[in-house]
Amino acid sequence: MRLTHISAAVWLLISVGVTIVYAAEPSQPSPSVVISVAEDGMQRATITLDSYSYSPNHLIVETGKPVELMLTSVTTLIPHNFIIKDPAGNLSVEQDVSAGKTVIIRFTPTQPGIFPIYCDKRLWPLPSHRDKGMEGTLEVR
Repeated sequence: MRLTHISAAVWLLISVGVTIVYAAEPSQPSPSVVISVAEDGMQRATITLDSYSYSPNHLIVETGKPVELMLTSVTTLIPHNFIIKDPAGNLSVEQDVSAGKTVIIRFTPTQPGIFPIYCDKRLWPLPSHRDKGMEGTLEVR
Protein backbone atom coordinates (compact mmCIF):
# COMPACT_ATOMS: atom_id res chain seq x y z
CA MET A 1 0.00 0.00 0.00
CA ARG A 2 1.37 3.41 -1.01
CA LEU A 3 0.75 6.36 1.34
CA THR A 4 0.17 9.91 0.17
CA HIS A 5 2.12 12.76 1.82
CA ILE A 6 -0.82 13.72 4.04
CA SER A 7 -1.72 10.20 5.07
CA ALA A 8 1.97 9.49 5.72
CA ALA A 9 2.16 12.57 7.97
CA VAL A 10 -0.96 11.50 9.86
CA TRP A 11 0.43 7.96 10.20
CA LEU A 12 3.69 9.40 11.56
CA LEU A 13 1.86 11.56 14.12
CA ILE A 14 -0.26 8.61 15.24
CA SER A 15 2.72 6.26 15.42
CA VAL A 16 4.66 8.58 17.75
CA GLY A 17 1.65 9.25 19.94
CA VAL A 18 0.91 12.84 18.94
CA THR A 19 -2.65 14.03 19.24
CA ILE A 20 -3.85 16.97 17.18
CA VAL A 21 -6.32 19.12 19.07
CA TYR A 22 -8.34 21.76 17.29
CA ALA A 23 -8.69 24.80 19.55
CA ALA A 24 -11.78 26.94 19.71
CA GLU A 25 -12.10 29.76 17.25
CA PRO A 26 -10.74 33.13 18.42
CA SER A 27 -12.89 35.21 20.71
CA GLN A 28 -14.47 38.50 19.70
CA PRO A 29 -12.01 41.34 19.02
CA SER A 30 -11.07 43.38 22.04
CA PRO A 31 -11.54 47.16 22.00
CA SER A 32 -8.77 49.55 20.98
CA VAL A 33 -6.26 50.41 23.69
CA VAL A 34 -4.60 53.82 23.69
CA ILE A 35 -1.23 53.36 25.38
CA SER A 36 -0.35 56.40 27.46
CA VAL A 37 3.15 57.77 27.78
CA ALA A 38 4.66 57.16 31.23
CA GLU A 39 6.78 59.72 33.11
CA ASP A 40 9.93 58.12 31.69
CA GLY A 41 8.62 58.63 28.12
CA MET A 42 7.91 54.92 27.50
CA GLN A 43 4.57 53.61 26.22
CA ARG A 44 3.92 50.26 27.97
CA ALA A 45 1.30 47.56 27.52
CA THR A 46 0.81 43.86 28.19
CA ILE A 47 -0.48 41.64 25.40
CA THR A 48 -1.83 38.15 26.06
CA LEU A 49 -1.16 35.56 23.35
CA ASP A 50 -3.76 32.80 23.47
CA SER A 51 -4.95 30.16 21.04
CA TYR A 52 -5.28 32.18 17.84
CA SER A 53 -5.74 35.60 19.45
CA TYR A 54 -3.99 38.64 20.88
CA SER A 55 -5.62 40.61 23.68
CA PRO A 56 -5.80 43.49 23.23
CA ASN A 57 -5.55 43.25 19.47
CA HIS A 58 -5.68 46.97 18.57
CA LEU A 59 -3.00 49.21 20.08
CA ILE A 60 -2.74 52.96 19.56
CA VAL A 61 0.64 54.60 20.22
CA GLU A 62 2.38 57.92 19.56
CA THR A 63 5.01 58.30 16.88
CA GLY A 64 8.56 58.97 18.04
CA LYS A 65 7.99 57.62 21.57
CA PRO A 66 9.47 54.26 22.62
CA VAL A 67 7.07 51.34 23.06
CA GLU A 68 7.56 48.44 25.47
CA LEU A 69 5.26 45.46 25.09
CA MET A 70 5.14 42.55 27.51
CA LEU A 71 4.04 39.54 25.45
CA THR A 72 2.61 36.78 27.65
CA SER A 73 1.66 33.43 26.16
CA VAL A 74 -1.05 31.60 28.11
CA THR A 75 -1.00 28.52 25.90
CA THR A 76 0.43 25.31 27.32
CA LEU A 77 1.83 23.67 24.18
CA ILE A 78 1.51 25.97 21.17
CA PRO A 79 4.28 28.52 20.52
CA HIS A 80 3.40 31.85 18.93
CA ASN A 81 5.14 34.91 17.57
CA PHE A 82 4.43 38.61 17.32
CA ILE A 83 5.17 40.22 13.98
CA ILE A 84 4.80 43.81 12.75
CA LYS A 85 6.18 44.48 9.28
CA ASP A 86 5.81 47.76 7.47
CA PRO A 87 6.21 47.17 3.71
CA ALA A 88 8.02 50.53 3.48
CA GLY A 89 10.60 49.30 6.00
CA ASN A 90 9.97 51.91 8.69
CA LEU A 91 8.91 49.37 11.32
CA SER A 92 9.94 45.74 11.66
CA VAL A 93 9.33 43.67 14.80
CA GLU A 94 9.48 39.89 15.02
CA GLN A 95 9.55 38.01 18.33
CA ASP A 96 8.94 34.34 19.13
CA VAL A 97 7.09 33.59 22.37
CA SER A 98 7.24 30.01 23.62
CA ALA A 99 4.17 28.44 25.22
CA GLY A 100 3.70 29.68 28.79
CA LYS A 101 6.50 32.27 28.54
CA THR A 102 6.72 36.06 28.73
CA VAL A 103 8.97 38.21 26.56
CA ILE A 104 9.47 41.97 26.57
CA ILE A 105 10.06 43.80 23.29
CA ARG A 106 10.97 47.44 22.70
CA PHE A 107 10.78 49.55 19.57
CA THR A 108 10.19 53.14 18.54
CA PRO A 109 7.75 53.81 15.69
CA THR A 110 9.09 56.66 13.57
CA GLN A 111 6.23 57.08 11.09
CA PRO A 112 2.47 57.31 11.61
CA GLY A 113 0.35 54.59 10.05
CA ILE A 114 -1.70 51.49 10.59
CA PHE A 115 0.34 48.28 10.73
CA PRO A 116 -0.88 44.68 10.93
CA ILE A 117 0.18 42.52 13.87
CA TYR A 118 0.11 38.76 13.29
CA CYS A 119 1.40 35.31 14.18
CA ASP A 120 2.68 33.26 11.24
CA LYS A 121 3.28 29.99 13.13
CA ARG A 122 1.66 26.86 11.72
CA LEU A 123 1.68 23.10 12.03
CA TRP A 124 1.82 21.64 8.56
CA PRO A 125 -0.65 20.95 6.89
CA LEU A 126 -2.97 23.10 9.04
CA PRO A 127 -3.65 26.82 8.37
CA SER A 128 -1.34 29.42 9.95
CA HIS A 129 -2.33 31.04 13.22
CA ARG A 130 -2.94 34.25 11.27
CA ASP A 131 -5.32 32.37 8.96
CA LYS A 132 -7.20 31.26 12.10
CA GLY A 133 -7.58 34.87 13.31
CA MET A 134 -4.40 35.61 15.28
CA GLU A 135 -3.91 39.14 14.09
CA GLY A 136 -4.39 42.69 15.23
CA THR A 137 -3.47 46.30 14.50
CA LEU A 138 -0.86 48.76 15.67
CA GLU A 139 -2.01 52.31 15.01
CA VAL A 140 0.73 54.93 15.21
CA ARG A 141 -0.52 58.52 15.51
